[in-house]
Amino acid sequence: MSYIKHIKSAIRVFIILGILWFILFTGACNKNGNEISPPNTTTLTNDVDSWITTSNQSALLQKQNGILAFTETPNNYPIVDVDPSKSYQTIDGFGYTLTGGSAMLLRKMSSSARENILQELFGCTGDNACISYLRLSMGASDLDETVFSYNDLANDTEDLTLNKFSLSKDTLYLIPLLKEILKIQPDLKIMSSPWSPPIWMKSNKNSIGGQLLPKYYDVYASYFIKYILAMKSHGISIDAVTIQNEPQHGGNNPSLVMSASEQADFIKNHLGPKFSSAGIASKIIIWDHNCDKPEYPISILNDSGAKSYVNGSAFHLYAGDISAMSKVQEAHPDKNLYFTEQWTGANGNFEGDLQWHIKNVIIGSMRNYSKNALEWNLANDPSYKPHTPGGCSLCKGALTIDGNIATKNVSFYIIAHASRFVPTGSKRIYSGEGANIHQVAFLTPQGKIVMIALNESAQSEIFNILYKGKKAVVSMHPHSVTTFVW
Repeated sequence: MSYIKHIKSAIRVFIILGILWFILFTGACNKNGNEISPPNTTTLTNDVDSWITTSNQSALLQKQNGILAFTETPNNYPIVDVDPSKSYQTIDGFGYTLTGGSAMLLRKMSSSARENILQELFGCTGDNACISYLRLSMGASDLDETVFSYNDLANDTEDLTLNKFSLSKDTLYLIPLLKEILKIQPDLKIMSSPWSPPIWMKSNKNSIGGQLLPKYYDVYASYFIKYILAMKSHGISIDAVTIQNEPQHGGNNPSLVMSASEQADFIKNHLGPKFSSAGIASKIIIWDHNCDKPEYPISILNDSGAKSYVNGSAFHLYAGDISAMSKVQEAHPDKNLYFTEQWTGANGNFEGDLQWHIKNVIIGSMRNYSKNALEWNLANDPSYKPHTPGGCSLCKGALTIDGNIATKNVSFYIIAHASRFVPTGSKRIYSGEGANIHQVAFLTPQGKIVMIALNESAQSEIFNILYKGKKAVVSMHPHSVTTFVW
């Protein structure tokens, strides 16, 4: 009997313990019927949204569903400190060069197909890219079907009053497309760059190379004004002009060679005064070439007469190091910096291009004081056309357009990782470099913090985002880009 009593007592103990366990650890209901959380646990809510692109393309600007929360829980992972109280340059935008060839391909799409892709590019709702900046060519670039200027004449003639100036070539595709884009993105900023003046103004009377003859400096300044006013008559405002695309590369078609002293003379004695007299507000930007010669823009800015008309300097990165932009900023901190071109090519690959361009064009240019970041051409066809005779035959657009089908290439994701999240008017803010990643951070006009980060390594990288004394532990995939927003 005593044995049976002990068994019954043990059963009662187990039953009581089971009831207590159920109440304490599975939760009961309070008097209002709401679930009581288990004791000694903390329910975390998501503080940071994130979007990822992986080099193997398993994720393409894909929103992540995990929880990233700022907590005071200590850990020993590396720290990236983000401090919005320390701010730097204001951002104008992110985008592409809209070449004449890009405009032609887009305009030849059906109206419905074109509307869809333009919304994806320039719309700012949902998953659209919200592109905010475009660069145009004044006349043809090498990614037009043919070479042209706005004042082409028969041999051995000149037009000093520019009576024959005409935007007729641009009215076929470029201007109608820009009007469609501006309906979607009315605050779009536009920069224009000449690849060559009219050939009758040049020393070699050829679209390739040569120099602008000094006797035509004044009329060429008027040519810029004619262009800006003509575009304005179509409802298109030109925010900035560069003096010459790649002035030290005379082998492209079209192209022009221009020295720093020639640019300084042209601006100081012709373009600047004429802009002032005509009330032209478009910014004047110098250089517009590689990061290997910061002394070129510095020498122009050292000329006080030229400097007074110059807003800033523009850069590409086919040579040199992106840090050259900071050298110019240190020499002339009162002038702005712009990153205006970098191509992806037919011989590149998604992994290499994604990482190199995010590191240099997006993160690198921003950390070196650029106000914008632009990739090269917006679109090409499957054969990397159109282009001029001798123009770039391997330039890969952000889009490949084949009839009504637009395929997104790596350059689309490079820009969209910034343009969708960092609107015009954002400010770059302080972010430390305490982890094995590359990153840059911004404060948007809406008060959001945005950080764009690259993990180049072959393994995941774990680190803390430190913000206002709290940490969010982040694990980045190998060879990936992530945009964080909080």
